[in-house]
Amino acid sequence: MANNRLKLNENKTQVIWLGTHQQFSKITAQSLTLLNATVQFTNNVNDLGILLDSQLTMADHISALSRSCFFQLRQLRSIKQSLTLEATKTLVHAFVSSRLDYCNSMLAGVSGQLLHRLQVIQNAAACRVTGVWKYERMTPVLRSLHWLPVRQRITFKTAVIVFKCFHGQAPLYLTKLCRPIIIRRWASSSSFGIHSSADRSTYENKLRRPQLLCSRSLCVERSAERLAVIGHVVRNI
Repeated sequence: MANNRLKLNENKTQVIWLGTHQQFSKITAQSLTLLNATVQFTNNVNDLGILLDSQLTMADHISALSRSCFFQLRQLRSIKQSLTLEATKTLVHAFVSSRLDYCNSMLAGVSGQLLHRLQVIQNAAACRVTGVWKYERMTPVLRSLHWLPVRQRITFKTAVIVFKCFHGQAPLYLTKLCRPIIIRRWASSSSFGIHSSADRSTYENKLRRPQLLCSRSLCVERSAERLAVIGHVVRNI
């Protein structure tokens, strides 16, 4: 930084330890001292709008996302009577769905309890658009709106990223991390999956293991030539 005549702003710099409870118990340092600044370690950091906690559970991010989305839904409720159906859909997509979809591939592998909190947000948004009672069965409502449930949206986003990596449409730093492998289950059959060279430790595998792409229903086939193929597979799981 000194060579580029830059100075670290300690008020805008965040540093976090990543690890397990056992690893944290061995840490005694509370701050990081650099040439011209001392930065305190924090429990979570904001990276491009994503809140990362020290164990990468994504719980802090989902809590913040839940507060933001429900605030927007409450705002929409006050003007619902003045909006047409199409206007309501547009506003829900702009203020709620866009937040649920933003960097949602980061949520691959999080606990079902956290995903349920996101599904509650989507269900509330669907109720706001259609006017159905919140205790109605939501699967037919989401299908009528052509909305994938939250889990499938995350699956779709991850599958699209991997598809682009295989076909040279993704950034080079992502393409280098993914390479195709042959998964042999029986002597007479095999399927096509992926391996990420970044998945080296058990802790990293907790959130990054590509299980969904190695399953039979979500394999990215060698013959796939269009993203529509991935969308069709995800819609039918």
